[in-house]
Amino acid sequence: MKGNKEKTRNEEFEEAVLQREQSRFVLRLFVTGMTPKSTQAIANLKKVCEDYFDGRYELKVIDIYQQPNLAREEQIIGTPTLIKQLPLPFRKLIGDMSDTEKVLVGLDLKPKNSSVEGNK
Repeated sequence: MKGNKEKTRNEEFEEAVLQREQSRFVLRLFVTGMTPKSTQAIANLKKVCEDYFDGRYELKVIDIYQQPNLAREEQIIGTPTLIKQLPLPFRKLIGDMSDTEKVLVGLDLKPKNSSVEGNK
């Protein structure tokens, strides 16, 4: 009987992993106009999306100068800020998204310790 429960847990885990791999990512990038940092963040994030999401994403770039109410609603305190709305958990990342490893960890695409393992 224990084996059946364990198999069920394993099956649930495999289903969760498969579902996560097939999830559609909903991302919002808040920027301040077309400053160099903003354009760099847009380019870096688009590259990550193209390389890792295989078309399974929706990216909306929001200029806080043009839509200050959205920035206020989302409590944006610095830019560029990326908000991952889906899949859960909700995440906020601040910066130009140039460190791909940190972006992947922040989007839950890579475990936190994966880049440290090589240093052991």
